[in-house]
Amino acid sequence: MKKTTAASRSTAKRPGRPTGSARGPEQRNLLLDTALVLFARQGIADTTMAAIAREAKVTPAMVNYYFKSRDQLIDDLIEERFLPVRAAMGGVFEAHADDPMAAITELAQRFVDVATAYPWFAPLWVRGVITHDNILKQRMHERVGDKHHKAVLICIRQWQRKGLMNAELEPSLLFMSLLGLTILPLATIMTRQIGSKDHPVDAKVIARHAIALLVHGVGPQK
Repeated sequence: MKKTTAASRSTAKRPGRPTGSARGPEQRNLLLDTALVLFARQGIADTTMAAIAREAKVTPAMVNYYFKSRDQLIDDLIEERFLPVRAAMGGVFEAHADDPMAAITELAQRFVDVATAYPWFAPLWVRGVITHDNILKQRMHERVGDKHHKAVLICIRQWQRKGLMNAELEPSLLFMSLLGLTILPLATIMTRQIGSKDHPVDAKVIARHAIALLVHGVGPQK
């Protein structure tokens, strides 16, 4: 009879990677991307770890191997998906401190570029607004705070005092207005066509429209 050593017992008890997870980082990225798709489709509150496993066509054990809880998965999403997106949209107001029209124009284009590069961003943002699903927003706030947001509001008020921007604009609504003009139609064209067959609305059209509306309004150009 073969003798069982302490070392062999330790090896036998050590939890291993579930079968089929040899791809490692690629498998983990797939699970993160799958979670984003489900969050955008049905909301964070209604998305379980088991649902992520089913959508990704893996076992629940596979998901639990990479993420011990949904909280950990959300934290990893913020670190690896949302913070890079946030960084891609940052620095615009600082780069155009004396030219609000240039800042608004560039920020609108960045919103469109980000939503095009990351298809989950637009529908996830829209769902969060419509359903008041603030889990990600709260966790993002815990992670990065609101220092950047406050700095943007200060910049807008300074532009208004200097006469560089319409004083009737509400600074706290400007950022949301810009998101609404870009992200909402971008989320819409992912599910249905806008415009005619001869002139369909795409990301370029949305960017041009948002910039024209914000910078020049609806009146005739002077």
